[in-house]
Amino acid sequence: MIRSSKLSTKFSNKEKKQNLILFIDEYKKVTQFFIDLLWEKDDVPKLLPKEVTSQVETWLSARAVQCAAKQASGIIRGTKKKNKERQYVYEQLLKSNLFKKARKLKNFINKNDKPNIKYLNPELDIRFVSFDFENETSFDIWLTFSSLGNKLKIEIPLKKTKHFNSLNGKIKTGIRLNAKHVTFMFESEVEKKTIGETIGLDIGINVVVTTSNGQFKEEDEHGWTFNKIIQRLNKKVKGSKGYAKVQQQRTSFINWNINNLNLSNVKTLKLEKIKNVRKGKRTSRFLNRWTYAEIKGKLELTCEKLGVQVIYVSPTYTSQRCSSCGWVRRGNRKGQEFRCNQCSNTMNADLNAARNIVTNLRPIGTKERLLQNNRTGFYWKEVGQDLMVPVVQ
Repeated sequence: MIRSSKLSTKFSNKEKKQNLILFIDEYKKVTQFFIDLLWEKDDVPKLLPKEVTSQVETWLSARAVQCAAKQASGIIRGTKKKNKERQYVYEQLLKSNLFKKARKLKNFINKNDKPNIKYLNPELDIRFVSFDFENETSFDIWLTFSSLGNKLKIEIPLKKTKHFNSLNGKIKTGIRLNAKHVTFMFESEVEKKTIGETIGLDIGINVVVTTSNGQFKEEDEHGWTFNKIIQRLNKKVKGSKGYAKVQQQRTSFINWNINNLNLSNVKTLKLEKIKNVRKGKRTSRFLNRWTYAEIKGKLELTCEKLGVQVIYVSPTYTSQRCSSCGWVRRGNRKGQEFRCNQCSNTMNADLNAARNIVTNLRPIGTKERLLQNNRTGFYWKEVGQDLMVPVVQ
């Protein structure tokens, strides 16, 4: 497992900051040169030969040019691989007569053909960077950059953050460099669990997370709920100090919820893969303050630390299906209450959805969804079943 942490370069003086920017700008120019040179080639090696690297005119050292060439090669190969995958999806959409989606994807492919390195961060290894963790100054770390070229040597003072200190594992010798921060990488080995139960987890707006075994936290000790915090954030002006303060409260509430989950006997966690969350003008302002990505990221990090495998499933009809009898109908769910109009099963809607997520259900395709059978109702069966879904304990 590899985790990263950023430390600010704000403690550097003006000259050091200018030298950092000078090096980064030149590094980007060299990287862009190699991308332009090799983009049309079919086969790009990981390490570029000397006859290629010698073509660039720069004051960077031969080592730094080699480093930029290696990074450019990785960017080219990664971008071409993604474009190839997108082209395959485009062809499959055409075969399925989904022309609107195919057209959108084709436009995206055309716009994102050649890689953009506007926000490129140089990746420097031990050949360029040395660390001093045991200095007698008021700073925690001194970074020294050398072998950059033009006899340039930069010493950067850094102070550790709370996040940096919370990460365990061995610090890797390489760093990512930015004008405003330096990114460190931590490497630690966590074995995936082989024994334990599989549970489902529903991510909600009123309750952050609800598990299929009944774990959830509706409000904290101060009476705050997730919905109240989002409503409060909705009233603040984006970019203001008040907005930032409530945003931090939202993050703290999410972390508190997930940290309270008991995953000690859990081997696999099933999550719903949510897309197009903000679709619809009426709810877009409220949902813009709700952050699925932040919840998902915190869950993934927690599971990775504990060795819990994460599996994503489609969220289709999971909130409308009865986890007791398997009957799917749009009218089953009303707010936070789920009431099945077939078997009269009544329970918390998020808990019901979490139990459906953990159940091994038969996949429902796009064509089947377009029939909108959930309006009148139908039985959604588990894989391998012919009649009805059994009761989920």
